[in-house]
Amino acid sequence: MVQACSYKNEIDSNYYCQKLKLSCIQDNKVVKFKTSKGDFDVKLFGKDNPVTVANFLENIKNNIYVDQKFYKIVNYPQLKFIHGGIYQEDTLYFKRNQIVNKISPLIPLEIKFKEETQPRYNYQIKNPYEAEDLIYTFESGSVAMVKSGKKNSSSTEFFFVTSKIEELNGRYSIFGKIIKGLDVLEEIKEDDYIREIRISY
Repeated sequence: MVQACSYKNEIDSNYYCQKLKLSCIQDNKVVKFKTSKGDFDVKLFGKDNPVTVANFLENIKNNIYVDQKFYKIVNYPQLKFIHGGIYQEDTLYFKRNQIVNKISPLIPLEIKFKEETQPRYNYQIKNPYEAEDLIYTFESGSVAMVKSGKKNSSSTEFFFVTSKIEELNGRYSIFGKIIKGLDVLEEIKEDDYIREIRISY
């Protein structure tokens, strides 16, 4: 087993919270996705992924996900990827809503190991044995940020998975999981969309 505790964080979450002007309250909030297929609830992992969750909550408060399509659905025999968010090529959205300056193009890749107090930033695991020490791994209902390059996440694009997928563990920032309404997620198709996302508690 790889010992994760040997890693030393050079930059902590406070640095990125200040740099990105985010209110990083380390709390596991629940948000409700209201979609054209129905509703589902997602628990956000704010205690362990404060920067990613704070950025996502800021996006919700800015209403950027209102009436937005799930822009890409990838189907495999035993697995489905459902992508949502505002991808940077969507210039019509940015022009129409005039919020281009409110959205940072990138946030740091953020993953957390069991024996460490701070998440690791801009770090992607190379040895698959390291995944054993991760706090969160991909399972049915997990939500993660889409990556932009090797060491950064998109600031708005996210994706859900409908089953375990070990190959992605430690390569994406998993920041939440569906706790109610997984059946709704499984029914979503490309024509479906997010009506809104609300912060429940």
